[in-house]
Amino acid sequence: MEFIAKNGRLDKILQNYLKMSRNQIEIFIKKGFVTVNGKIIKKCGYKLSGSEKIGYQIQNFENDKKYKVDFDVEIIYEDDDILVINKPPFLTVHPAPSVKEATLVDWLKSKNISLSTISGEERHGIVHRIDKQTSGALVIAKNNTSHAILSKQLEDKSMGRYYLSIIDLPLKEDMIIEKPIARNRRNRLKMGIDAKGKNAKSAFKKLIISKNEKYELISAKLFTGRTHQIRVHLNSISRHILGDNLYGFKSKEDKIIRVMLHAYLLYLVHPKTGKRMFFKAPIYDDFKEFARKNFNMEIFNEKIDSGYIVNSFNTFC
Repeated sequence: MEFIAKNGRLDKILQNYLKMSRNQIEIFIKKGFVTVNGKIIKKCGYKLSGSEKIGYQIQNFENDKKYKVDFDVEIIYEDDDILVINKPPFLTVHPAPSVKEATLVDWLKSKNISLSTISGEERHGIVHRIDKQTSGALVIAKNNTSHAILSKQLEDKSMGRYYLSIIDLPLKEDMIIEKPIARNRRNRLKMGIDAKGKNAKSAFKKLIISKNEKYELISAKLFTGRTHQIRVHLNSISRHILGDNLYGFKSKEDKIIRVMLHAYLLYLVHPKTGKRMFFKAPIYDDFKEFARKNFNMEIFNEKIDSGYIVNSFNTFC
């Protein structure tokens, strides 16, 4: 199919003509489904003078979708610049060669949500991530300006998260662990403490011990963002998150099918307004169910109060 273009950017002309999202149009162009005067153009910002013949192949574009998106994701907050979601467990954040299922990025695209493109086609909108089994708060950048500002906040620590986790042995005390992390040399799936690794710093706060005194709910705050950082630092002191079989959690009596780690609180500075913002991602049912069976829920709920957690870290960090 073809039409005669007006002057302007190729992506904006196509978006207005086809009534698709900016994200869809970008994929459309980069996949090679658009021609200008018979020549394939893969540059979204290609300048048109106003008389070119634009060709496009919608059928091929629609058939390019790999995996069916048959799930939904809780939206905590949304405006024209950012989207904050509560990622469910078992959802991978972005596509990769090893991923054979729909991801969070696929869901975002299926909703025609405008997304930043700084991180490349497979990671549209993704400023930061969490592991597949981990649940909780994530901010998505809806344009490149927001993405750049949020990325800078990650570096200067004006954006961050507080995590909730249930571990297999109570901590002796609140603590800060600062140990370098690198890829495990014997098992490429794991990370480990390594003197030649990248600097990594985590703070851990005791919240409540289980009724049988075997488990403990803790909160964690990261000062760096290394892969598996919380899990590796806990493992270095012989503690493990429930369900974390990769780093050593063992249990015959409890059938825990995922790592019990949740990104609970997210703070940032809005990239446009400059306003400091704070978001809470409610814990998921599997986490709550384990808590009901093993903890005094009246005290549990007091300890996961947002203000309590933030103030607790302020006293020792």
